[in-house]
Amino acid sequence: MADNPLHALLQKPSRLVIGLMSGTSADGMDAALVEIAGCGLNTRVTQRGFVSLPYPEDVRGEILRLAEGKSGGSRDLCLFHFLLGQLSLEACLAVCRQAGVDPRAVDLAGSHGQTLYHIPVAESYCGRSVRGTLQLGEASVIAEGLGCPVVSDFRVRDLAAGGQGAPLVPYAEYLLYRQPDKTVGLQNIGGIGNLTVLPRGGAPQDTFAFDTGPGNMVMDQVTSRITGGRLRYDENGALAARGSAHPALLAWLLQDPYLLMSPPKTTGRESYGRAFVDRLMAQAQALGVSDLDTLATATRFTAETIRVAVERFCPAKPDYIVVGGGGSQNPTLMRDMRSILPMPVLVNEDLGFDSEAKEAVAFAVLANECIHGICNNVPSVTGASHPVVMGKISL
Repeated sequence: MADNPLHALLQKPSRLVIGLMSGTSADGMDAALVEIAGCGLNTRVTQRGFVSLPYPEDVRGEILRLAEGKSGGSRDLCLFHFLLGQLSLEACLAVCRQAGVDPRAVDLAGSHGQTLYHIPVAESYCGRSVRGTLQLGEASVIAEGLGCPVVSDFRVRDLAAGGQGAPLVPYAEYLLYRQPDKTVGLQNIGGIGNLTVLPRGGAPQDTFAFDTGPGNMVMDQVTSRITGGRLRYDENGALAARGSAHPALLAWLLQDPYLLMSPPKTTGRESYGRAFVDRLMAQAQALGVSDLDTLATATRFTAETIRVAVERFCPAKPDYIVVGGGGSQNPTLMRDMRSILPMPVLVNEDLGFDSEAKEAVAFAVLANECIHGICNNVPSVTGASHPVVMGKISL
């Protein structure tokens, strides 16, 4: 037992943990270095560093190609799996340099990987009814480079237990954001938007959460198209601010059937990727909508999906909503949200947290729970039949 690296790790009063996240926007690898003391309801987290390493264009292009599910075979997936492991390790080393920490001092890492495909609703396959989810990024490459255990591939255990395998962040959000006298709404806006609601004084099983629809994903694609690929995203919402949301185009977008689905529900690039934006651009052209107004409408659409989510599916209305993720850095989107939501809309920095690091920090927390053998999914959120310990450990 003395030689077991997990046994030694669990004896430490606190652990240095790196959380890694690569989201549906496929814009880069986020790495957060945190110090975690305790576990479960006694978890205390101090952020020591954060970096976001943009992907080279060829890597991002490969992610988007593979995520479409129409091209790429076993050779591509094999090579991509290990390539992303290398990029994950590079992000770990970069955040250690930023924080002035020797990588050999890191005790643990938690890696979400890159979701290439997510099928939470069963499909017919080889004569069977099958669900699945695929996150790549070889954890053994990270473990070899850091010399510490790595927890990865979190979603599959929840899926096996009948859940949607998403969203996963609400468990960490409960540990870090819960309030005894306020109902807290936490809206993350990455490639996809997801909302978590923590009822005042509630237990973990009282938490509810679901994907609200597209976050930055549609806006980013529209920006790329109207700039001829010159821009990946609308920095500071500057382009959208020059346009106006087009009522007819917005009404068309709000007919999206996903918005009417009841939770638990999750979505991704399968729903809001290239084909969706093809239809959006065609509809904009048919209505005679300018490029800037199309982008302004796509931006307003993301805000409206959050309004619909709060109005339709939140039995406990939040006293305030805290926005995290890249979308919190878009003033035009934040303006739209504040204009249509009936409660205060804050950002993580208002509470002393880091908006950009939030999801990476969450996977550090989920990894810490995993090594302690603590169930780290929220069945009321994912639809799983029971609590499970998510994550595979590479020693």
